[in-house]
Amino acid sequence: MSWFPRRHPVPMRTRFDHSLVLTYAFEPELLAPLLPRALELDTYRAPDGIEHAFVAVALVSLRQLRPAFLPAHAGFRSVMAGYRVLAKLRTPTGKTLRGLRILRSDTDRRALALGANVLTGYHYHHSRAGVSFDGNRLRFKVISHDGTADVAITTDLAEESPSWGGVFATPADARRFAGPLPYTFSPEDKGIVVVKAYRQNWQPAPVAVTSAEVSFLSHGPFAGVQPQLANAFHVSDVDYGWHRGELR
Repeated sequence: MSWFPRRHPVPMRTRFDHSLVLTYAFEPELLAPLLPRALELDTYRAPDGIEHAFVAVALVSLRQLRPAFLPAHAGFRSVMAGYRVLAKLRTPTGKTLRGLRILRSDTDRRALALGANVLTGYHYHHSRAGVSFDGNRLRFKVISHDGTADVAITTDLAEESPSWGGVFATPADARRFAGPLPYTFSPEDKGIVVVKAYRQNWQPAPVAVTSAEVSFLSHGPFAGVQPQLANAFHVSDVDYGWHRGELR
């Protein structure tokens, strides 16, 4: 293990005003080619015996984003979106790390997209994005430059027992697959860069999705496939950050 990967060298901190993550279920055969050989899918077998793999669509309104060694007032705001395959990495010691392989990220900050693509392997794009919060209604909207990653999602935060389509047998099972997970995995030539997150007062609440348009899940490998919403969770007003990456 090396402490000096080419990417992800800087620990970061921020504060989430809102984090909304929708997790969609797919057949494992569809998602497996999206992972490098060192990773494997983090799957779940439903009560009907069908095995599911997952893509998480994360939408975040954040502030005070900055390197961890800078004060909070030096950070900035952004609305971001990310598309991640839920994956696992087995270490030589036999430990299994559960995390995310990021396929694409979007931000409303052009400078952030440019800088993040130098420092990370998260495939950032500059897009127009916004968030609104009205009573119990939380809405995210993202407009990408070519239409391949547009988002329009509305949720009802007051719904305590939302119906998501019956993938998970219990609420506890659904929560195990609620994003973000503890690690992200970023492939490099010499291995996998593992980035560990840290957070405070992290208590995601299930939410009802009243409408969702996610064009990323209708292009590329997802074209012609109907994604199934497996869960949706929301947190607000929490500190979040991640450590510098480790090359494994």
